[in-house]
Amino acid sequence: MLGISQGELGAALGVTFQQIQKYESGANRIGASRLFDLVQVLDVPISYFFEGMPAMVGGAIVPDTASDTPLGYMNGDTLRQRETLDLVRAYYCISDPGVRKRVMALLKSLASEE
Repeated sequence: MLGISQGELGAALGVTFQQIQKYESGANRIGASRLFDLVQVLDVPISYFFEGMPAMVGGAIVPDTASDTPLGYMNGDTLRQRETLDLVRAYYCISDPGVRKRVMALLKSLASEE
């Protein structure tokens, strides 16, 4: 669907195309870290892998981002925007946890000004 072959995907992830086939068929499970790698390589939001999931998963209610919560202004489209993905990637490229914390505080203070 995304125009990448199993071989290319395997090479990008550092696994064989046979391993990709096992993931695709469900013969092998995909761990959280591998799923994160897939998101980065395929340049898709994590929700791409969970389309059609029920609102209740494992007894927990999945939060509705379109509700009246503080993030109520966000919707699925907001989370899929390239700008959002770039922001999250840049944030996690900051290796110093103290700097990340200050960046988060800055973003929150700027958001509250609006």
